Amino acid sequence: MNLKDDIKPISYIKTNAADMLKRVNETHNPIVITQNGEAKAVLLDTESYQEMRNSLGILKMLTESEKSIGEGDVIPQDDVFQKIESKLNKKKKN
Repeated sequence: MNLKDDIKPISYIKTNAADMLKRVNETHNPIVITQNGEAKAVLLDTESYQEMRNSLGILKMLTESEKSIGEGDVIPQDDVFQKIESKLNKKKKN
C-alpha cells in the first residue's frame, strides 16, 4: 500500500470514480476512502475481495477444527477410512 496514492478523500473518489475503479482493478491495491479526515471505507477489486473471503473461510474452518480437537470431538483416522471404504463398497454393489 502506498499511503500517498492509496488514501483518498471521498470528494476525490466522487470526481474520479471511473479512474479509481480502473486503478484498483489494474493494481489490486485497495484504496482507503476518508471522510472528514477519518478512514471510512475501502475500495477493493472483486478478485482481491474474493481471495480475502476464501482465506477467511479457510481460517474459520481451521478455528472450528482446533476447537473440536480441544473438546475431544475427534474420530480416529482408521475409523474414517473404514467408513468411507464401506460406503464405496455399498455403492459398487448397487
